[in-house]
Amino acid sequence: MKSRTLKRTRSDLLFSFILDAPALLMTVLFIIVPIVDSVIKSFQDYGVRNIISGKPGVWNNFANYLYLAKTDAFSMASIHTFSFVLGVVVLQFLLSLLLSLILNTEIKGARLLRSIMMTPWVVPTVISALIWMWLFQPQYGFVKYLVNLVSLGKVQDFAMLNNPRTALAGVGIAALWKQIPLMSLLLLAGLQNVPQEINEAAMIDGAGKFRRFLSVTLPYLSPVIKVSISMAIIENFKQFPLFWTMTGGGPNNATTTLAVLSYREAFVSMNLGSGAAVTTLWMLMMILVVFFYNRVFRVQDLG
Repeated sequence: MKSRTLKRTRSDLLFSFILDAPALLMTVLFIIVPIVDSVIKSFQDYGVRNIISGKPGVWNNFANYLYLAKTDAFSMASIHTFSFVLGVVVLQFLLSLLLSLILNTEIKGARLLRSIMMTPWVVPTVISALIWMWLFQPQYGFVKYLVNLVSLGKVQDFAMLNNPRTALAGVGIAALWKQIPLMSLLLLAGLQNVPQEINEAAMIDGAGKFRRFLSVTLPYLSPVIKVSISMAIIENFKQFPLFWTMTGGGPNNATTTLAVLSYREAFVSMNLGSGAAVTTLWMLMMILVVFFYNRVFRVQDLG
């Protein structure tokens, strides 16, 4: 009896491995191998000439990392990246939560709004960037017209993407427009899974709307919030198309993030080793941010 059970267990394990093997192979080939290759190249003097000639890179130990440490480009790109991620993720969550609460009510047009709200998200990122470049156009853009109207004609020149002080915010607005619909939909799905019986019981106990939201709705929404914000952090950390299309990292490097810097080092300066070093540090930062975020969320859940 034991031998038959053991054979069945082994056959089940073998069958499970056969089913998992294609996914594991794809993960190794398309995720693990490129990451390892990028990390290796970050310790090498490796450029386009190596690709053309087929010669391997020359090991230079930490020269690429020391080069990044000596220049202000990496530190400024890190500041821009973290500022962008923090600002966009916080505003994205607050606006998405507000929109999902509105859509969860029985207001007129809620169903129609749910249907069309995903349009910005499905539009390709480059097209989104071009749309917002047109809206921010300093001569005839709609944003300039709107600012001029609100200021009663006092503000005549408003070139948001051409001003180093406002360019990062301009890209952030485009990112919010594109990303809010998905987070709103996820939060709306979470809201619709909150048991109405508990809400009604809290109402009978005399709890107001705000108290019910804090004590009943938010705890049930917690898993969805955790996943949504994690996705938003990763999405904005690796944001490249909006920056490169709208500003190219300018003006005066005001929108040069780690993604833009990595591209510049690798494909503009033709120093793939330095670009790989930026990518490696950028990846480690993103992993650490998501790790600490999940740790904080886990502590709150346990509390």
